[in-house]
Amino acid sequence: MQCGYFDDWRCRSCSLMGDPYAAQLAAKQRRAEELLAPFGVGTWHPAVASGERDYRNKAKMVVGGTVDAPTIGVLDADGHGIDLQACGICSPGHRAAFPVLARFITLARLTPYDVATRRGELKHLIVTESPDGELMVRFVLRSSEPLPRLRKHLPTLLAELPHARVVSANLLPEHKAVLEGVDEVVLTEQQTLPMRLNDVTMHLRPQSFFQTNTAIAEALYAEARDWIRGLAPDEAWDLYSGVGGFALHIADGRTAVTGIETSVEAVASAELSRTDAVLSRVGFAAGDATAFALGAAAAPDLVIVNPPRRGIGAELAGWLEQSDASHVLYSSCNAVSLAKDLAAMPSLRPVRARVFDMFPQTTHFEVMTLLERL
Repeated sequence: MQCGYFDDWRCRSCSLMGDPYAAQLAAKQRRAEELLAPFGVGTWHPAVASGERDYRNKAKMVVGGTVDAPTIGVLDADGHGIDLQACGICSPGHRAAFPVLARFITLARLTPYDVATRRGELKHLIVTESPDGELMVRFVLRSSEPLPRLRKHLPTLLAELPHARVVSANLLPEHKAVLEGVDEVVLTEQQTLPMRLNDVTMHLRPQSFFQTNTAIAEALYAEARDWIRGLAPDEAWDLYSGVGGFALHIADGRTAVTGIETSVEAVASAELSRTDAVLSRVGFAAGDATAFALGAAAAPDLVIVNPPRRGIGAELAGWLEQSDASHVLYSSCNAVSLAKDLAAMPSLRPVRARVFDMFPQTTHFEVMTLLERL
């Protein structure tokens, strides 16, 4: 894939842009195998390839420029906006929406936030597209001051962007390098974006994490279901459960599944999905994964972990090592921390593993492994 933004040095976020995709995928496979070599993986399944472009279902864009000429993209080293509305890794739905959103910024007089002077209101646009082409649009603002204008002009936005199901304002008053704040004001009647993957529909609320690459997320969850089906666990935990992707996919009416996630919004999303699917043996709760495990009376047959880049850490790894759990399904977005965690669990051997290319054009990838107690 070639990108004019990358070639012109306007955006270098995709560090592998221009490299042949087959070479990218092979390098990721080699890296995963090197890191997990000390643990004797039983079977390496072929890496799951992604489409090279159009793969992102979530665009996290910085707003710069002026209210009459806004940029939607990134900031340069001096804090000036670089417009990336034609970004090739964003979905076609994103690219169609960006010009409409730029016009709306001008109409609603949402002054872009200037990092140097700390003035202005609109900091970021976060746009998520569902597999059905519906959108969630979030305006990250410095304060609530623009909310009346957002509400006033919302009908115009919805008329020009009919696929926008959820529109909200996120409030981020602090001047710091984070994407969003704590408070969210939903402006539309609909408050969730249905994300239909395989035969499971997840209801995504604002501030809920969801895998960035829809096609690869589908493959990941389907593979997890296949690996687990033969184990037939009586009970399973899905730690770091997010909006419930793994838990909802392995729910079969026989296994009792508990999902634990720190994000209250994600838990609300997962519970709505569970209720909608009428799954009586699945439940979700807000909490810390490690604290939940350490406070449990006993371990289940299966523990699923899908932690952030830092991994599960020594405390949870140590608990899993000493527990009676017969299997652990570990999905990792950082093979370095995965290897560190595996070293702390020598009684759990990886019997199979697979790379899923969640992030083409970058060095990042997802790797899932099934661990079995020796």
